[in-house]
Amino acid sequence: MAKKDDSKENKVKLIPEILDKDLLPQKMGETLPSTYSDDLEITAKELDRYHPSKGVDPLTTYIRQISRYKVLSADQEKKLVDSLLESGDIEAAKELVVHNLKLVVKIALEYRTAWQNVMDLIQEGNIGLMKAVSKFDPSKGAKLSYYASWWIRSYILKFILDNFRMVKMSSSNDQKKLFYNLNKEKNRLKAMGIDPTAKVIAENLGVSEKAVMLMDQRIGEQGGEVSMDAPLLSHESSSTTFGDTISNEELPIDEQLANEQGIEILTEHLKGFVAGLKDRDKEIFQKRLMAEVPQSLQSIADDYGVSRERIRQIEERLLNNLKVYMEDYLR
Repeated sequence: MAKKDDSKENKVKLIPEILDKDLLPQKMGETLPSTYSDDLEITAKELDRYHPSKGVDPLTTYIRQISRYKVLSADQEKKLVDSLLESGDIEAAKELVVHNLKLVVKIALEYRTAWQNVMDLIQEGNIGLMKAVSKFDPSKGAKLSYYASWWIRSYILKFILDNFRMVKMSSSNDQKKLFYNLNKEKNRLKAMGIDPTAKVIAENLGVSEKAVMLMDQRIGEQGGEVSMDAPLLSHESSSTTFGDTISNEELPIDEQLANEQGIEILTEHLKGFVAGLKDRDKEIFQKRLMAEVPQSLQSIADDYGVSRERIRQIEERLLNNLKVYMEDYLR
């Protein structure tokens, strides 16, 4: 029994080591190598018109590359899983990962309202996918894609929760205001036919021009503002969209249910955390960490007749407890 556990532990260590180096994009702009020319979902004619130098963003490039990998048949998946389990075949693990990368993108896009830089979520989801491949047990009767969706969502959610501090606990009111309103203001100005420059946005939101530029870079316009109807290729005659490459087939009902159950379970875990809080902590958590526009520390402090610093300390404690709570769930 100990020997079997050691083998599994070795695979957990080896898979990320190889994939990080040879396969998965670790920085914006890096792309996947293609090894399956017959798996292209974009026509050769369209590919000839593709010019990376014409300003195609990293997410576009990434989706274009992974669209080459088709969903594995049940027999193909079984063969690769058997090879991985029997001999720790790293090449089999890589095949299982690359053919499920589109699943990560689909799930990451579900959380784009919570975190606008989708590439951040994709990278975290890819880690969850690798974890799923290393722990997958086909004897349980589930397909790898169903099992992996739980790990992918868990890692994405954990990333968002871990970064609450960056968004929610910022000492700068300008940063808070910009995080929630920058893209809304951009879209409003564009709809009015006004160029949404940093200067105009700064004047409209009552913040500094420098703060606008920093936040624009921080939340990532590259990878953060992608429409499912946006063309995959930069050439104007291309009709292939992001949605075509990611969700061009309706999901089977059992997979839809599995995805819905995954979201429900994560939501229930968050509700479970909140339910265990004392009334004051629960109210602070909801007003500061769950609200779309957080109530100010001073306002909450006034409600309870305590100092602003005391509310900040409670908020920090709640965040740390939440991280521990979710880490226990991911084990």
